[in-house]
Amino acid sequence: MSELPLAPIRRIIDNAGAKRVATDGIKALAEALEEYGASVADKAVKICRHVGRKTVKAGDIKISA
Repeated sequence: MSELPLAPIRRIIDNAGAKRVATDGIKALAEALEEYGASVADKAVKICRHVGRKTVKAGDIKISA
């Protein structure tokens, strides 16, 4: 189960132009976004540690995405 709330995910799909959205579609996108986010966060932490910091900054996230 995803940790992300489903309402904002539904709005993302709606804003993309969908006329109707099934609940399983919302959940699938939430899971995909969570997996992608975890991957980006992992890379950002590695960058942060590599440069000798403990704090992940916006630049680390941008480089990792």
